[in-house]
Amino acid sequence: FDSLPPARYKETMNTILVWIQQSETKLSMPQVAVAEYEIMEQRLRELKALQNSLQEQQKGLNYLSTTVEDLSRKAPAEVSQRYRTETEVILSRWKKLSAQLVEHCQKIEDIMTKLQRFQNDIKTLKKWMAEVDTFLKEEWPALGDSEALEKQLEQC
Repeated sequence: FDSLPPARYKETMNTILVWIQQSETKLSMPQVAVAEYEIMEQRLRELKALQNSLQEQQKGLNYLSTTVEDLSRKAPAEVSQRYRTETEVILSRWKKLSAQLVEHCQKIEDIMTKLQRFQNDIKTLKKWMAEVDTFLKEEWPALGDSEALEKQLEQC
């Protein structure tokens, strides 16, 4: 019986596996190019929530690791190896998921910065175009008014 893990081990293992599977599914959704800042903010909030959830699940992962270490001291080598392999697979998926979360958050933050800059540039351009439009619709000075023509030439 010393070589068998406690019931909590299996429960924790199942909980973490389900959580990893759900998180991998969320991250595997195709990334869509979005031109709306609010949608990107929402996606970033979702990913940050997933990162917080990852932190909360860390306790369970630590428990699995320490339990396997305890079992490896008590259990026969083949049993111990089976549990180690099982835990290593979970740790590998965990690390990959964690890295993907960081990468996705960074990409979205970068894209949001670029989008914000682009939207600001568009506002500036539209304002400039409105000013040019107003200027072009102004009445042209009379041909003999050289001072007014010079001033308009400078504006152009």
